[in-house]
Amino acid sequence: MTESSAAPRVEAPRPRTTLPGAGVPDAGPAGAEASDAELPGAGSAMAARRGAAAETVNGESPTAARDAEPVLMSLRPPARRSLADGLVRPPGPVPPGIRALEPELPDAELADLVGTVVHTADGFVARTGNAARALAILAATAAALCGEDVRRALAAPDIPFLTGLNPQAVEAVRGVLLWIEAENPAELTAELAVLLRGGGAGSATAG
Repeated sequence: MTESSAAPRVEAPRPRTTLPGAGVPDAGPAGAEASDAELPGAGSAMAARRGAAAETVNGESPTAARDAEPVLMSLRPPARRSLADGLVRPPGPVPPGIRALEPELPDAELADLVGTVVHTADGFVARTGNAARALAILAATAAALCGEDVRRALAAPDIPFLTGLNPQAVEAVRGVLLWIEAENPAELTAELAVLLRGGGAGSATAG
């Protein structure tokens, strides 16, 4: 047989080697885009998933995160109420159960009564037209509430202590000394305010 008449050689196909991951669509951006292009509607679905992922931060949407943020507010402390604010009134009827202390009451008896009344829920009303006496009664009431010497407070009111009371302490004093009755309430209120500012001293004798 001649060389020209020899049958053509046919080579057997070589086996294809499969690599790990071969045939699996690429999970990267390029593969994702190719897969989206091959499936109808895949582009819009992928865009929706990407938008949802972009709008989610730590499992919450930015809107929810903003709503969860605390709102900062400027809070002002309550206005300090003066011991003399609305303390003095013109004479009038006193409700039943409220003790009324007359201006001629001696200091010893006044101190005992104030020391007793502070432990009740009724409070008391004092009657005086003297600003120094009104200041002494305020001081005695505060001293009784604080467990201090009531008679000493009557004789020598501690003005810095009285003016340094916080709003809760002021309300406590006014919850016991309900008001002071005087024929001249406006004048007595002005004089008492001057004494509380330390602008003068007067006699605390009954009157």
